Amino acid sequence: MPKLKTNLKKDHSFHIREDIQKELLRKINSVKETILKGGGKNAIDKLHSAGKLHCRERIELLIDKDSYFMELGVFAGYGMYEEYGGAPSAGTVVGIGKIHGRNCVIAANDATVKAGAWFPITCKKNLRAQEIAMENRLPIIYLVDSAGVFLPMQDEIFPDKEHFGRIFRNNAVMSSMGIPQIAAIMGPCVAGGAYLPIMSDEALIVDKSGSIFLAGSHLVKAAIGERIDNESLGGATVTTEISGITDEKMADDKECIAKIRELVSKFGQTPVAGFDRIKSRDALGNQKDIYGVLPEDGSKPYDTYELITRIIDDGDFDEFKPNFGKTVITGYARIDGWAVGIVANQRNMVKSKKGEVQFGGVIYSDSADKAARFIMNCNQRKIPILFLQDVTGFMVGSKSEHGGIIKDGAKMVNAVANSVVPKITIITGNSYGAGNYAMCGKGYDPRFIFAYPNAEIAVMGGANASNVLLDIKIGQLKKQGKELSEEEKKKFLQEIHSKYDEQTHVLYAASRLWIDEIIDPKDTRKFVSYCIELANNNPDMKKFNVGVIQT
Repeated sequence: MPKLKTNLKKDHSFHIREDIQKELLRKINSVKETILKGGGKNAIDKLHSAGKLHCRERIELLIDKDSYFMELGVFAGYGMYEEYGGAPSAGTVVGIGKIHGRNCVIAANDATVKAGAWFPITCKKNLRAQEIAMENRLPIIYLVDSAGVFLPMQDEIFPDKEHFGRIFRNNAVMSSMGIPQIAAIMGPCVAGGAYLPIMSDEALIVDKSGSIFLAGSHLVKAAIGERIDNESLGGATVTTEISGITDEKMADDKECIAKIRELVSKFGQTPVAGFDRIKSRDALGNQKDIYGVLPEDGSKPYDTYELITRIIDDGDFDEFKPNFGKTVITGYARIDGWAVGIVANQRNMVKSKKGEVQFGGVIYSDSADKAARFIMNCNQRKIPILFLQDVTGFMVGSKSEHGGIIKDGAKMVNAVANSVVPKITIITGNSYGAGNYAMCGKGYDPRFIFAYPNAEIAVMGGANASNVLLDIKIGQLKKQGKELSEEEKKKFLQEIHSKYDEQTHVLYAASRLWIDEIIDPKDTRKFVSYCIELANNNPDMKKFNVGVIQT
């Protein structure tokens, strides 16, 4: 197989780029450290004094010792709900880890954040956990410790299709799919939230700390005048011996977690998709060099082949149409032994087949056509696809429009939308406009989607957006017989640019779950390999049908 070669020079410019990327990562990790503390040390100490473990301690006991836990949505809710004191990590921890060697999705309420109450983003995060379980046919474990819906925001979480009720609908669907669901009631479980554990296949409850009911004692008194305490209403003894809504009473958190592990250990083996894997080989280049490959500024070019070289096994890259449509790189490779198809935006300036210079990071008609064909090949051959997304959009202008860029772009979007092999997307830089869609953004069902700390997601970059909006503003005022002074124009541009800087920042995307996680670039291979391992657990891929494509 042809090998990629590295021409990366570790000169002064390399070290400047490296330092900038490491500083971006340091800032992200600093935010992460604060988020991981949940409601803070005092709140965790209060849990301990009540004989309970924090949700992260529960997960640590649940997964195999010294095993990897791929946490997702750590930054969910970041910068949101500040008027209510914030919701670190959306008040819930979600991730995937091994229990007796079996990969399981785990969703655990963080009782230190508003007593585990559900904010709108909490619902979205839990729905994402269920989606991952369904797409990859993974068992899911719910560690329930929640006061229910955050009432001040009930209108944003209760009635819509992707609101709270969808959780219980998914419970039912997963059971019918044969996906095991185990729920552990380790704290309050109130009102509509009570359906989640009871619609699971097996429900455990911790004595004296777990409780479950449609209405707590205060509401019961207000509604029907009955006086009763929560333990007598829906505690562990009542629910296991009288109502029978839970299956077994556990003495404490540790015993409950040990029981879950015991149950999972007896799960039978399931068929796999059969994605090809051989013995892993190291990447040709040092993975830490990715810091120095990425540019100091998203507008600057760089050679995407240098990035690919540090991700794939031993530099072996069987490129598809290497001399055609060069602004998109397509080819077959292996990552940690797994066969993958790679679709990547080339950020260097390149020459077209006609000798014309093409802008890096822009999708032209020829590159869109090539990518569509390659995606079809991967589906035909049952090869998962990795999208390395650093795209500023499709090429504009009269020449591109007359050449049918919309038609060719539609071919690529159609192929991505109808692709049935697992798609994993990593936003390595820009993610602008329809380029986000063509390169398998969140709306195109990637099994997993990650971003580097330098990533930006928006309809267009701040500079372009500012100028477009300024032109519109000038046009509106001109119709009214008015005009902006140079100082007013400058102020207007700064305000728009500042807004775009905030909204295109990777933390803004991560807080709203447009991406699953912000990852360290040097860990790219590890993330991609684990994601294919998880995707391999679902053998049920529908037949690829590309649909209608105009020629």
